[in-house]
Amino acid sequence: MTMNLLDDLKWRGLLYQQTDEEGMAKLLGEQKVSLYCGVDPTADSMHIGHIVPLLTLRRFQLYGHRPILLIGGATGMIGDPSFRADERQLQTEAQVDENVKCLTVQLERLFDFADENGARLVNNKDWMGPMSAIGFLRDYGKLLNVNYMLGKENVASRLETGISFTEFTYMLIQGIDFNHLYDHFGCRVQIGGSDQWGNITTGLEIIRKTHEEETKAFGITIPLVTKSDGTKFGKTAGGAVWLDAAKTSPYEFYQFWINAADADVVHYLKIFTFLDRSEIEELERSVADEPHLRKAQKTLAEEMTRLIHGQESLDQAIRISAALFSGDLKKLTTSEMKDAFKDVPTFQMAKEDHNIVELLVEAGISPSKRQAREDVTNGAISLNGDKVTDTAHDVSSEDRLEDAFTIVRRGKKKYTMIMFG
Repeated sequence: MTMNLLDDLKWRGLLYQQTDEEGMAKLLGEQKVSLYCGVDPTADSMHIGHIVPLLTLRRFQLYGHRPILLIGGATGMIGDPSFRADERQLQTEAQVDENVKCLTVQLERLFDFADENGARLVNNKDWMGPMSAIGFLRDYGKLLNVNYMLGKENVASRLETGISFTEFTYMLIQGIDFNHLYDHFGCRVQIGGSDQWGNITTGLEIIRKTHEEETKAFGITIPLVTKSDGTKFGKTAGGAVWLDAAKTSPYEFYQFWINAADADVVHYLKIFTFLDRSEIEELERSVADEPHLRKAQKTLAEEMTRLIHGQESLDQAIRISAALFSGDLKKLTTSEMKDAFKDVPTFQMAKEDHNIVELLVEAGISPSKRQAREDVTNGAISLNGDKVTDTAHDVSSEDRLEDAFTIVRRGKKKYTMIMFG
């Protein structure tokens, strides 16, 4: 890697705020440092919006620095106010513990743990859990003036609608985390999203007030990822794009990235992939000169799906995509068909034989019996990838996959799933 780390981050658009840009550059130029990023276990999976600071932390590891991954088993019990309009619903301790396990698995895919600068995984429940309320208030509550805390944007934004004392104390707890990691792990830098600026600077304030010597700790935030058309990044018609394959399948995950707009794809390649500058600039030229080839989108989809789900899942996603494009569904397994057609229109029918023409009309696939007969005789209808050209054909158990569903295609792209039961 010939490019300076901070220069690389700037080129990728990954630096939003720094507490001391000159001091940070000097620190990174002189030594390898430990730095951390935290994620709260508010759900049993992260979504793609969560991983931008984490991938940035991974870039530091690739330059020889040591990442500390903090899962907020304690802060997850509290709830970060972070510009939310209302209070978070508190989770039980058992729910949070289960979420911690799930997020741990996902983090272990993103980082190297065995190298000389291998990642460390910590849980703030380990030091916050044993702390008494009196100890919390005496040792840390006295360090911050309430006016200081009210001045933080994430708290100030909630004063009109109201904020509980529970969420108000969140920044103090996160500040304790930074102080703990500074003392016990030599952690010098915290990375977070742009909404974490107030929490990060609170941590620096606590470190400053609890140490007699000059402290040298720093904070960096990453800008919010946006789409060029102004719509929210990371959302689809089906909701958030999750890292958990049970919530967002590898095929759906692959499709999200491959459908990136030309105006966004280079931006995403810089932020989310570990391709070097020359590779990304070559793909940028392809977007400008040969956009119909969609090389940048294919590369983005492959890099991200491989990173999160592995090569085998990437191969499956590509296979499903190719089968749908060609219409040759026979190349897919039954489970792959279920995955591929999860979001297509679905129609429920009784589990009995149905004449193909009557089925097409009843399911709303063809608008009339006359049109349905034309569709069949013209070869526009297929069942599970097999063309049907006989209007007398009865859709029977032989056409049902797992004796439960049939995929009907009309024309090149209109798919419908018929569920039988």
